[in-house]
Formats: sequence, structure tokens, C-alpha cells
Amino acid sequence: METIHYDVFVIGSGIAGQTAAKACIAAGKTVAISDKREFGGTCATRGCDPKKVLMQFADLEQKAKQLESLGIKNGPKIKWKAVQKFKSTFTKPVPLSTENNLVDLGIDLYHQSPKFISKNEITVEGKTISADKFVIATGFVPRTLEFKGAEFLQTSDAILKLKKIPESAIFIGSGYVGMEFCYMLSTMGCKVTMIEIGQQVLSQFDSFLVEKLTKVLEKRGVQFIYDVQPENIKKGKKNLKLTFQKGGKSKTIKAKKVFNTAGRVPAIDKLDLEQANVKADDSGILVNDFMQSTSNENVYACGDVSSKSLPLTPLSGLQGYIAGHNIINGNTKEFENPLVPSIVFTHPQLATVGYSEEEAKSRYKNVKIYKGDASKWYNAKKENAEAYAYKIIVNERTDKIVGAHLLSAQANETINILTVAINEDLTINEFKKQIFTYPSYANDLKSMLKDE
Repeated sequence: METIHYDVFVIGSGIAGQTAAKACIAAGKTVAISDKREFGGTCATRGCDPKKVLMQFADLEQKAKQLESLGIKNGPKIKWKAVQKFKSTFTKPVPLSTENNLVDLGIDLYHQSPKFISKNEITVEGKTISADKFVIATGFVPRTLEFKGAEFLQTSDAILKLKKIPESAIFIGSGYVGMEFCYMLSTMGCKVTMIEIGQQVLSQFDSFLVEKLTKVLEKRGVQFIYDVQPENIKKGKKNLKLTFQKGGKSKTIKAKKVFNTAGRVPAIDKLDLEQANVKADDSGILVNDFMQSTSNENVYACGDVSSKSLPLTPLSGLQGYIAGHNIINGNTKEFENPLVPSIVFTHPQLATVGYSEEEAKSRYKNVKIYKGDASKWYNAKKENAEAYAYKIIVNERTDKIVGAHLLSAQANETINILTVAINEDLTINEFKKQIFTYPSYANDLKSMLKDE
């Protein structure tokens, strides 16, 4: 069988893979790209973009409920089929437009997941292909849960395609994806139960704010069950029955749907990386600061699948650019972890940037914590918000902000202001000199930094 050769072969067609491929083709290299799913990647087709389209309708319904006794007589009626049709206007064009764009640039496409057969060869679509350089940008896939009846579990893909809101649902896992869809479905009339193997949901976020968020969701009917070990799922006539262990006792709950939201893992199992001497662990493919494999100099990895990344689209694009640059020019550009804010799109939203309280205390000799409940402040009261709180962390020696954590209706936007403050090394005094619009959540940030 004849071997096809490329200068660069990219595995994965999301932002990271596309960015690397486009840089290499622009530099005159021969390039191919493969994907086992529709071209365009997770974010645009089955991730953050369609999720936000759907969730804005839950936000509308939640906002109306908050104002129900204050002037809203009849809340909005959401037509879910119309919502899904609207969402598809964003997702449906992506695969074809992505493919057309890549083909127009002169990039060859393969619609299958390849397997490595040597350090510089793969098989894909029944063909043997060699390349001078490979870029692995396969992203994440849902973590596999192994217990009897696990085949009845559905993932976030299924939530994005729901034809109607289910009467009840169980989520196994309470990371940001689980919590966001828990909020969305519960707001739209679904009875939701959150199953968590640990003792806190959203374990990577500040516990002071997480506790307030969970109390809000509990008031809306969400049930949280902690320290749980799922055992099996059985299909009944009308419901799925989940049996789990808690405190040494076996318990059963029922729901129309059971979703696996136990996190995501690097999508590398099908690649046969060992054949190419590409080392990886639970964090992903092990790479150096040039996004190059630590064990195979001809392989680069970028985006979620690399050991140096967080699962965030802006980082994927940056790493794809760096991988492409280094393939073209030699290893001359290093990846430096930028300050990256994170957000959970519940209502209220939970946002974080910089150090946690624990991290700051381990790093600095003296730390000042500005922490409080702002639910009685104007912006919360005018919306009849159920929760509004904050924690801002300052290095006492320099008086500079080093970490920020917000729970509010506009935390996704206001956390960006604190991100700039940390990046610019602003002291509290310098930050409070800034003039923001009033009344606004941004202006509240200055009030959060007042000494009691």
C-alpha cells in the first residue's frame, strides 16, 4: 500500500487544530486534518456556544420569577421546539462551513480518528499516512463511568438536543457543566437531583460562594446528595432507577433521565499513542513549553488535550498558534500560562480569577480577605436577587489584588474587570480611583474593597 505524505498532519478540527493547520498551510506546508466527529470542534457544535443559546431562555424565565411579585403578572412561555430550532441556526452551518474553509485553503480532510503505527506514521480511512510533524488537538470526551446499567447514561450532547424538558433528571457529577444544566433544566420545570461523589459541588471554586449558590438552587427545588457511590441503573416502565451507596446504605432514586456529568478526560484512548512513543497521563499529552511532546519531537499537542491547558477556548486558540509557529520556525515561542478567569453560567453566576484564599495564604506571608454578602445592596435588591456575594484577596504587603471570586447576576462580565486589575498589578487604591458607570455591578467592585 502506497504511503501518503504530508508536512503536517493535524488530529482534531476544533479551534486549536484549525489554528495550527491554517498557520502551517499559510507557510507553504502540505497539511491534512482529521476528525472522527463533525468538523468545527466541541465549543461551536456541542459545547459552550449552543449551551449559551439555550441557557439565555432559562435566564429569562428565572428573571421573570424573581420579579413575579413586583410587577410581573404572567411570565414568559418558552416554546422549547422553537428554542432548539434557533440554536440549530448556530450549530448546523458550522461543520460544512469549517470544511469548505479548510478545503479552500488547500488542506486535505479525513473523517475518521487515526491510529499511530510508528513515530511518524498513522492509518486513517484505510490509508497509511506519514508526516514530518503531527499536531494532536483532540480535546476532551466525557469521563466513562463503569457500573451496571451505565449504558443508560446520557451526556451533555443529549441535553443540547432535548426535544422537550424532562419531568425529572439525575446528574452524576457536579462540575460546571453539570451545575449549568442543572440550573437550566430546574428553572424550566424539571425536578433535578445532583449526585456528587465528594462533599461539595464545584470543588474548584470558592466554598463560601458555592454554599450560597447551592442554597439558591435548593430553594428552587434541586436536591443535592453528597458522598455518593453509584452502583447501578435499571430501566423501569416509566423511569430509570439509580441505586447508590451512601453511608454504608444502599438507596434508590428515580428519574426520566440520568446524565453523566462526572467531568471530561483527554480524548487519546483511540490514538495508539504508545506506537509513536507519545507519553500521556490523566492531564493529557505531556508537552514542554513549546507545546511539543516530551517523548516524540515530531509531535505537538495543543488545546484541552495537552497537559498544559485548561478546557477553555481562548487557551486552545493560543496554544494552536504556538504549536503552528514552532513547527514553521523551530521552537522559538513558548507558552506562558496567562491569567484566565472561569465562569459557571448558573443564575446567579459564579466566577473566579487568580488565587484562591488557600493558594494566596500559602504564597504570601500576609493576606487580606475582603469577603461579604451583598444581597442587600442596590443592584441585588432592584432585581430581587436571591444571592449576591464576593471574596477578593489582596497581598497585604503590596496592597495588590491577587484573586477574586464573585457570585452575581453579571459575574461573567465583572470578573473581567478584576482580571485586568490583577494583570496590571493594581493596588486597591489605584483600582478604587477608576470611574465606572453607576449604578452598575462594575461600580460595586470598589465597594467590595472597603475596610469594615
